[in-house]
Amino acid sequence: MSGQSDVWRLTCFDELPSTSDYCLNVCRTEEDVTGLAVLARRQTKGRGSRGRSWLDGGQGLALSVVQAGAQAGPDALGGWPFVASLGFYDGLLRAVPAAQGHLTIKWPNDILLDGRKMGGILIEREGDYVLVGLGANLAAAPQQSQLERPVACLAQCGMVPDVEIVARHVLDGLALWCRQWRQKGFAPIRNAWLERAHPLGTPLVVQGGTTYEKGLFAGLAEDGRLLLDTERGMKTIATGDILLMEKGA
Repeated sequence: MSGQSDVWRLTCFDELPSTSDYCLNVCRTEEDVTGLAVLARRQTKGRGSRGRSWLDGGQGLALSVVQAGAQAGPDALGGWPFVASLGFYDGLLRAVPAAQGHLTIKWPNDILLDGRKMGGILIEREGDYVLVGLGANLAAAPQQSQLERPVACLAQCGMVPDVEIVARHVLDGLALWCRQWRQKGFAPIRNAWLERAHPLGTPLVVQGGTTYEKGLFAGLAEDGRLLLDTERGMKTIATGDILLMEKGA
């Protein structure tokens, strides 16, 4: 993972259409952008995964970073979703320590608060770079009528500091886990992710295209793929939308 930077160059804007689009444009026009971090206090056209829009409930986190694109090991998915979600989780917890016990990671990189989505990550490639976009509901969540699933905001756990302070905590977390990945490989990343994820045995549904699998969360394969214990045996999931279900549902 040569070329990675543990020092971020944070640029803050009052408003941008999309922090990830801004980073994409910089990647296409400048030669070395590793370590670039872009924060917008307001984002008007945020993008989520699978072509979805990211809705801002106001005073949220809209942060994108650029890193060199090399990956460690032969991971089928790559470690980026797991490294990014660890840094995200740890940074949010540093910002609001009272969120301890309320935050979990949902495979591969959503941040949940008491089971409701609070933050998400968009990972894209542009040439030799990986762009990681991180969005979180901090002071408020979008109106539920605009969304398909229940959502939450970090302020439900306590006072949230200024968004730039939150962003710097997240960047510190990302730097730490990038170093761990670079120095020790994916195995400790996988272990740390499992410690922060919903518990083993959590009922899950995986949806994607014509796929519909229902089962119990059984951990991660060595390459980061989801293990789902179904009535037809153990399934290994490489991609899909994950829904947490109530036990007994």
